[in-house]
Amino acid sequence: MLSSRLCMGLRQLESSFINRQLLTTRRPATCTFASSTDSEKKYLFFENKVQDLLKRLTRKDVNKVFRKRKDGEKVEAAVYKFMTTAQLEEELKKADLKADELLQMPPVVPEREEIDEVLDKDEKLVGLLDTKIIFTDISLDKTDRSRTIAVRDVDGTLRLATWEERSRMNQIYFPRPGREIWVPHVFQDEALQPILERKDYEFILNRACAQFEPDDPDYIRVTTKTYEAVNSFGDFDLLRSTRHFGPLVFHLALTKNLDRLLIENLETDRLEDAAWALQLYNILHADAKINHDYKRGAELEFVKAYIDQCSKDNSQLELAYKHCKDFLSSPKSAAVA
Repeated sequence: MLSSRLCMGLRQLESSFINRQLLTTRRPATCTFASSTDSEKKYLFFENKVQDLLKRLTRKDVNKVFRKRKDGEKVEAAVYKFMTTAQLEEELKKADLKADELLQMPPVVPEREEIDEVLDKDEKLVGLLDTKIIFTDISLDKTDRSRTIAVRDVDGTLRLATWEERSRMNQIYFPRPGREIWVPHVFQDEALQPILERKDYEFILNRACAQFEPDDPDYIRVTTKTYEAVNSFGDFDLLRSTRHFGPLVFHLALTKNLDRLLIENLETDRLEDAAWALQLYNILHADAKINHDYKRGAELEFVKAYIDQCSKDNSQLELAYKHCKDFLSSPKSAAVA
């Protein structure tokens, strides 16, 4: 009974103290990012030009967007309707808008810095409790980012909660579908590697979007490993026409690792896609800008300029370029055109 009353009184005192303290103590920004060259360039993801290029590269295929997925959910029975031409066109427009919604890309942002801000330390509380106490503002007008969450440690330190503590408290009071309180084992490296070897890229990326915030170090780690696996095996078409293809290309362009994607573009007659990817590369790396202006119909020249000035895998990309050039200049290609 005494312990219960003591804890209740302590909570009341803490709540009033936190409110007073936060009025005089600098609050951290809603989202603090690491400062590095690549981190700063990630802000370009939201530029209109970049978004337009990434949407084009995604290549919306409604058949792939609306395909049946083995995600454990019950498949609804097909419904057949008789429609007029006008009604059919209206339904097709709705399906197209729905496809755009499903292809909405997860944001690419810099990794956040850990929260490390002490509000107060009272050594008189040492030994009073054997576990820390977490205080959470559960007001409905607050967001997961803006709500105040503070922790009183057993050594008497009163501090703002870490990101991991904030995530757990937010999920307890305001649970999000598909998110678990503790990080699932599937995101650990030993469990992640077999998933990537099975090429279940979309599955793990969808799970990561549900479990983590975009600036969470674990989200960035999981997506980066997935993008690198896709690039290593050349499995670009498995993510094309999904919401993850844009962030994949952005990552490859940001890390100057576009060669294999360009090889795939040349081998599958996606010259326009190659030119769009190189336009993105130019935006992200103005200091190493390809000395060639892109013009429609001159995609091969644009690729050649990249090979001469920026390519890491020069030999393989050069070979793919020559094969593509020879094919386009052959009589067979002219007859097909």
